[in-house]
Amino acid sequence: MALGTQEIVNKLWNLCNVLRDDGITYHQYLNELTYILFLKMAEETGTESDLPEGYRWADLSGKEGMELAKFYRELLLHLGTEGKGKVLEIYNNAQTNISEPANLRKIVKYIDELDWYEAREEGLGEMYEGLLEKNASEKKSGAGQYFTPRPLINVMVRLTDPKVGERLNDPACGTYGFMIAAHHYVTQHNPPFTLTEKQNDFLVNQQYSGCELVGDTHRLALMNAFLHGLKGNITLGDSLSSLGENVKNMDVVLANPPFGTKKGGERPTRTDLVYSTSNKQLNFLQGIYRSLHTRGGARAAVVLPDNVLFEDGDGQKIRRDLMDKCNLHTVLRLPTGIFYAAGVKTNVLFFERGKADKGNTKEVWFYDMRTNMPAFGKRTPFTEAHFENFEIAYRAEDRNLVKDERFSRLSIDDILRKNATLDLGLIANDNVSKSADLGEPVDIARQALAELKSITEELNKIIEELG
Repeated sequence: MALGTQEIVNKLWNLCNVLRDDGITYHQYLNELTYILFLKMAEETGTESDLPEGYRWADLSGKEGMELAKFYRELLLHLGTEGKGKVLEIYNNAQTNISEPANLRKIVKYIDELDWYEAREEGLGEMYEGLLEKNASEKKSGAGQYFTPRPLINVMVRLTDPKVGERLNDPACGTYGFMIAAHHYVTQHNPPFTLTEKQNDFLVNQQYSGCELVGDTHRLALMNAFLHGLKGNITLGDSLSSLGENVKNMDVVLANPPFGTKKGGERPTRTDLVYSTSNKQLNFLQGIYRSLHTRGGARAAVVLPDNVLFEDGDGQKIRRDLMDKCNLHTVLRLPTGIFYAAGVKTNVLFFERGKADKGNTKEVWFYDMRTNMPAFGKRTPFTEAHFENFEIAYRAEDRNLVKDERFSRLSIDDILRKNATLDLGLIANDNVSKSADLGEPVDIARQALAELKSITEELNKIIEELG
């Protein structure tokens, strides 16, 4: 992120301090900021024609005191009921939590005085993404649940290699991070001036799509897309409902579906999933490989927790179905500590939809980025550099020639003999082996306790969701 953009991000985020006396949370603040920023951005980008006259930036910024507070509430209601297109979507059910007019005035005045020329030059979308990342990194905001670390997103996009003219989708799109990163990648490799008018129109209006269940998060996704000049369809709703049945013929799916089970153990309401389970990730996985076309070349990269790799019953059936319908060529075992929710053990499954429904996976390659890795966090940030060896192995013309102990292969027969488990490919843990060699049971016990703590945390999360 450029220095000018970073400075604006920091200044806007620090405005949250102004609102603490109003009892506003980080997440509420980001929504509040989005309502106000949209008006300013429309002025800065020359798109105020999308807003009805009398409800634009100048109308808001020209008012003071109680008149400003009253007009702001009226503006949110008007745009959320009388607006059109994206305006109506962004302001749908918009409500303010700012009770003190002086605080509202401070925010409006502060935003008005920022150097928007420099921000425009560096990219308004980059500025907004910086705010989203700030929100996710604040533990108190609770936003980490829908924010995938940028280094991981970028690697998944690079390795799926989206092209101009392909249809991309994220069925649990959060703030639209995967689709924005994919757009950056596509335009870096295909600058708009090199494309035809028809290709540019498809790129902006049809290439990217997503679905988000949570209203406030959906609003942030719409704003993110708007500031990146994208007009693709971002649906508010549940991909595990009948809504998800309409997502078909995709070329690329990139996703990090929400973890856990549906509340009350409910099954999905969509009717096209063969195996009905209350496990949300298993349902998303089914929906994703069903959404890929069968013409050849359709592919996906999906972040999934460990339980998807080993769960019995429907889990085993779904993994078998995945490996039949798709070539599941790579499983990346991710390190712990890279998500804002600590202790979560995750993986990325890379697969390509076959033209037929049977026998597409012949072998699966596993890459272990989890064992004997640093403890990632603020002191040891997780960066794209950590993926360097994995990317080399992934792209190798002949993977059998790769000399990397973290990279291993199992045939489909071997996997099926192990009840179709994919909880494989982890190398020996140095701490455990050294302790065993030295006969130090204390160290072995510590390792076991650490594993037990991680499992307990995951169980507590599941119990919370069920409760």
